Amino acid sequence: MRFEIDHAAEVLSRTPDVLRRSLSGVGRGWVTGTEGPGTWSPYDVVGHLIHGEKTDWIPRARIILEHGTARTFEPFDREFMLKLKQNHGPKVDVLLDEFAALRATNLDTLRGWKLSPADLAKQGTHPSLGVVTLGQLLATWVVHDLDHITQIARVMAKQYDAEVGPWTEYLSVLRDRRPGGEAG
Repeated sequence: MRFEIDHAAEVLSRTPDVLRRSLSGVGRGWVTGTEGPGTWSPYDVVGHLIHGEKTDWIPRARIILEHGTARTFEPFDREFMLKLKQNHGPKVDVLLDEFAALRATNLDTLRGWKLSPADLAKQGTHPSLGVVTLGQLLATWVVHDLDHITQIARVMAKQYDAEVGPWTEYLSVLRDRRPGGEAG
């Protein structure tokens, strides 16, 4: 399937609601549970997504549109959100509100650009991946959302890892073990 802004926006616009339905109003254990040392909680993931809305997708797209490959993207701090937790960060509902507002603004910006296929082919420079296109960056934004929605579901499922007994054999979500980080 070829990347299209409207198609991508179908997922990007729904992510805040998916996260709110999964995390708002549930007990603290669901929000702060992890898969073990060095892994992220759903709270951490929401903080990570907020940081991405502020410093990754649209800012990097702007760099591509304004500077092409002449200006390298700023490195993305994938674990910036862990500082929130260390400082007794805000409740998850506050983070969900912030994420929804940032995402809405970023989607308005993206749609307002009215990008052409030629724009999507424009190149930028990632600090570790090298030359990338705007289309690749924006497609990654969509897959990044889906990756973290899957991660949150997996982390939440693992809170009952020991409780399901022999059914673990039938539940692939419990057999998949991953560290906290992901693509940046």
